[in-house]
Amino acid sequence: MQSGTAMHSMSGDMQLGPDGSLAICTRCHEGFDVTEKIVNSGGDVWHPRCFVSPNQCTHCNVVIDQMKEQMVNYKGRVWHPQCFVCAQCFQPFPEGVFYEFEGRKYCEHDFQVLYAPCCNKCGEFVIGRVIKAMNTSWHPSCFHCQLCDAPLADIGFVKNMGRALCRECNAKEKASGSGKYVCHKCHAIIDEGHIKLKGDVYHPYHFSCASCGTELTPDAREKNGELLCLRCHDKAGVPICGACRRPIEGRVINALGKTWHPEHFVCAKCEKPFHGSRHYERRGLAYCENHYHQLFGDLCFVCNNVIPGDVCRALNKCWCFNHFSCSACDRQLSEKTKFFVMDVKPVCKHCFEKFPSELQKRLKKASDAGLG
Repeated sequence: MQSGTAMHSMSGDMQLGPDGSLAICTRCHEGFDVTEKIVNSGGDVWHPRCFVSPNQCTHCNVVIDQMKEQMVNYKGRVWHPQCFVCAQCFQPFPEGVFYEFEGRKYCEHDFQVLYAPCCNKCGEFVIGRVIKAMNTSWHPSCFHCQLCDAPLADIGFVKNMGRALCRECNAKEKASGSGKYVCHKCHAIIDEGHIKLKGDVYHPYHFSCASCGTELTPDAREKNGELLCLRCHDKAGVPICGACRRPIEGRVINALGKTWHPEHFVCAKCEKPFHGSRHYERRGLAYCENHYHQLFGDLCFVCNNVIPGDVCRALNKCWCFNHFSCSACDRQLSEKTKFFVMDVKPVCKHCFEKFPSELQKRLKKASDAGLG
């Protein structure tokens, strides 16, 4: 074994070996500063600190007896198992897993505490690929659009009012702030008219009429999942509203011999939509129950016609005298006839006496309480 002072031939600020190449330590595989000594033996070079017995423990410098002791071998260096420990907590590495940083080895926990960033969403340490965004760190799987939850790690994002959004959601947010729509196809703001297809909004010029092929305008209509220009749509047998004279694309109300949009079929007096409630017709017009009574008198509860003469009033309803009868036997009653109430309908005394005694008691009690 030979040792010598630093060699004078240099490449930059590093020493050169005997053959003129850059000198690399045989053990640690690092170069030599110009001021360092080199140990040269058999054509190989070492740092003096590295030129030790091949079985000498790197930590305690005690030679390891291979016949009797176990050893840990890493990058050409050896350690006693009890010497190969975390540089922070000095404990053995669980299951042999460790992380190396700037020449020091750490167990997983200490490496994460010292160097690994925490994910802003899940709070766990980020090992591997780290997404740096919004002045914090994220797992790629945790970095999502805050509106639609689309993953952003590989598609990029736009910062909007402190939120990370995908480009589509950002365009929608900008449009909603201006009161405009965003095209579902090109994701640009629609400045003028729009069309709808299956609930989504588009620029009209993205489509042509499914019938005649002309480029569509904002007055295009959807029928059976297809877009038609207004002329082709009207030719397709679409019902026309009796009020606004526009095509009816959704639910249709059939009344008074015409078709109507639900919101356009209204009382002729108060102009409120019926929305499925009962209406009354007179001279080609529809009325709600209240205004029909106000304008044209009382309606019989049975025949639903205006009562022309005297009105029989009972159970908070109006009846033609010949229609006020027992709901069980159809025997005609009068306002002076004793009757009982069952399911908000009159029952004569004769039928009442045929009911079970328990039912009679309940009905009689209700009648005595003024509910009949």
